[in-house]
Order: sequence, then structure tokens, then C-alpha cells
Amino acid sequence: MGSERMEMRKRQMSVQQESAAGETVPAQQGQPGQANPRGSNACCFCWCCCCSCSWNEDRDERNRKASYDVKEGTADCEDCPMPTLEEVRSWGQSFDKLMCCPAGRNSFRQFLRTEFSEENMLFWLACEEFNTDANKTAVEDRARVIYEDYISILSPKEVSLDSRVREAINRNMQEPNLQTFEDAQLQIYTLMQRDSYPRYMNSSAYKNLLNTLSEQSPES
Repeated sequence: MGSERMEMRKRQMSVQQESAAGETVPAQQGQPGQANPRGSNACCFCWCCCCSCSWNEDRDERNRKASYDVKEGTADCEDCPMPTLEEVRSWGQSFDKLMCCPAGRNSFRQFLRTEFSEENMLFWLACEEFNTDANKTAVEDRARVIYEDYISILSPKEVSLDSRVREAINRNMQEPNLQTFEDAQLQIYTLMQRDSYPRYMNSSAYKNLLNTLSEQSPES
């Protein structure tokens, strides 16, 4: 009987030791300074993120630079001299003459801002700059920035395009080129011409500018 009790006691102690050892392993793995058996990618939560961390960082950096290049030229009004009386009068002859004049674009853009539709001019200017770039990599980066800023339904600056043009852009974005936004730019140009331009010509902003220049003109 004594030997049987001793044997049972040894078995109980052995089981308790094994249980205690199993409970301390996870605690040791979680302690600072201990090696992680799953690898060194501690910044991510799953393998699918780990394999793309550096790629996402590179993509974000490219988009940031491209966004800066596009927006830097359009965030503020264009630098240009004060328009002459003759130039301002010519704006009333056609929308094309207004848009061909930097001072005209500035004045019209300020008017659009009061109507909460400045994004139309910003998009058109971004497309004009985009169309002059011949570098394929730069074209792809700029195209994605323009898409995110003015085409995406999630953007607060989304411009109004019909479904046909929007679907064409979505297809072209797989391999962006200089013609990607061609139809969209024309559609926004036409929208400004038919909708905003007549109101601008009847606005106090245009009339006040015309009167100011008329008073300063030697002819008066």
C-alpha cells in the first residue's frame, strides 16, 4: 500500500508540473524582448498586409507628390497682370475668349467659388496641365490623383459627369493615358459655358470690373 501511494503521488506531481509549464509558455512569448515565432513583421495583423506594407508606402508617397504637383498650380489663382478694358469686354463676346485669358479664368473662378462650383474650373485646369505631360509614369500618377480628386464619388470635389463618360474613365484608368479625361474635360467645359458663364456675365463681379476699368480708361 505504501508503494502504491508513493507512485500515485509521483504521477500527480508530474501532471501538475506539465500543466504549469504549459501555462508559462504563452506568457513568455508575449514578454518584451522575446523572439516572435511568427516572424518580425510586427507592424501588420496578417500576412496579406505584411507583403504589401512597403508597396503601400511607396504608392502613398507617389500620390502625395503627384497631388502636390497638380494642386500647387491650381490651388491659388493664376499669376497674371491686371486685364485691360479691351480684354474684359472681349470676355462678353464668347466663353472661349474668357477661358483663353488668365485674368478671365481668375475672375470666372472667383465667381464659381461663390456658387460652390469651383471644382469645375479646378478640374479643367488640372486636365490642361495633365495633357502637357509626356512622361508615362507621371501620367499614371497624375491620372490617379485627378480621378481621386474630381471623379471618385467619395470626393467632396466630384464633378458632374454623365454615366457614359464616367464608365469610359473607369475603363481607361486601367492604363491611363493623355486621352483618359478628354471627354470629361469637354463635358465640364460645355457645362460651364452653358450654365455658369451667362450668370457670370450678368453678375456684379463682372459688371463692377468692367465699370472700374472703364473709369480708369483714357477714353472716358
